Amino acid sequence: MNIIDQTKEKMAAAIEHLKNELKSIRTGRANPAMLDGVTVEVYGSLLRLKELASINAPEARMLLITPFDAKNCGVIAKAIEKANIGVNPIIDGNCVRIKISQMDENMRKEMVKICHKKREEAKISIRNIRRDSNEHARKMKADGDLAEDMMKKHEKTIQDLTDKACKDADDLCEKKEKEVSTI
Repeated sequence: MNIIDQTKEKMAAAIEHLKNELKSIRTGRANPAMLDGVTVEVYGSLLRLKELASINAPEARMLLITPFDAKNCGVIAKAIEKANIGVNPIIDGNCVRIKISQMDENMRKEMVKICHKKREEAKISIRNIRRDSNEHARKMKADGDLAEDMMKKHEKTIQDLTDKACKDADDLCEKKEKEVSTI
C-alpha cells in the first residue's frame, strides 16, 4: 500500500472516531448513543451496556433499556449512575427508564465546549498523520526509492487530504453544535 492510500485510510479512521465521539455528546433529545460508553460489571467481567440490553428511545425525552436478563436491571442502573453522564436511571419492573431533562443554557454551552475539544483532538490526530506521511515520503526519497518531484507531489496530495479531513471535522462539529443548540 502506498503512502497516499495509507494516509487516506488513517484520516478516514480519525474522522470516523470523531463521529463516534460526537454521538455520545448529549443533545436535548434522547439518543441511545449517549450510553455507548457505559460499561457494566456483570458475570465477573466488564461488558458494554449494548451487549447486555436493548436501548430504545420510545419518546423524544425518554430512553428505555431492556436487559436481556431481567436480573441485571440493578447493576445496569448503577453502571449508568457511575458513568456520570448527567442522567438518573429509574428501575421500572424488568427495564430501566431514563428521563432526559431539558438542557439549560449552561449545559448547552458545556456540550458545545466538549464538541470543540473533540474536534481539536481529531485535527491534532489528522495533523500527526500528515507529519508521519510526509516524513515517510522524505525517508523514501533519502533512500532513493522516490524521486524529488514525486516526493513534492506526495506532499501536496497529503496536504490536500489534510485540508479535506480538517474541513470534514469542522462540518461534523458544526452540525453537532446546531443539534445541541436547538431547543
